[in-house]
Amino acid sequence: MTETTEPLYRGYIDCLNARDLARLGAFVDRDVDYNGTRIGLEGYRAMLERDVAAIPDLRFVIALLVCDARTVAARLVFDVTPTGLLFDLPVNGRRVRFTENVFYEVEARKIRRVWSLIDTDAIAAQL
Repeated sequence: MTETTEPLYRGYIDCLNARDLARLGAFVDRDVDYNGTRIGLEGYRAMLERDVAAIPDLRFVIALLVCDARTVAARLVFDVTPTGLLFDLPVNGRRVRFTENVFYEVEARKIRRVWSLIDTDAIAAQL
């Protein structure tokens, strides 16, 4: 049986949902790229910290997951109540539902590259 990235990814999602960002380096490479830009582990952690600050009830829910030895493709579902702006949209405490389609490339058992597309049109349509 071929090894897959699924256990790594599920551990990563558990880490995010537990808000245990001190353990992020167990899942994410120190030189991680996000949407084509190298932001590094500290930049990635800072991005997630901003997300949690803006969305106190943030929870990552896997709706679809496809994994192989080096790649993860996921559709994540969010049902949240952001406190202010969300992706430059004035949500201001209203409950919104949206999805994220995200691909990850894994090297040496860590997430090395992330490509994310968030359905901001779905958020705008709810406002």
